[in-house]
Amino acid sequence: MVENQICFDRIFAKKKQEMTAVELKKVLIHKITEINDVSFLEAIMTILDSKTGSRTIILSPEQQQEIIDSKKEVENGQYFDHDSLNKEVSEWLNAK
Repeated sequence: MVENQICFDRIFAKKKQEMTAVELKKVLIHKITEINDVSFLEAIMTILDSKTGSRTIILSPEQQQEIIDSKKEVENGQYFDHDSLNKEVSEWLNAK
């Protein structure tokens, strides 16, 4: 592993200015595989998401259940449309 690190470090230092996108990706992948700091990896993911246009959102089990429950409520008609809710809020505000 140390030999690989030295090799990658030499390649990176030597070719910083002349690396192709493919070569740079290989170096980045290698370096990322050596990082164990979850917060740092999440920060890298945020940066990558902003450039790739794709976002991966990881939901907790509670959040997933909330979405399932909300979809069921909509299917059963247990929701307010925007106009009805505005009317109800206006009535509530005028009652005070």
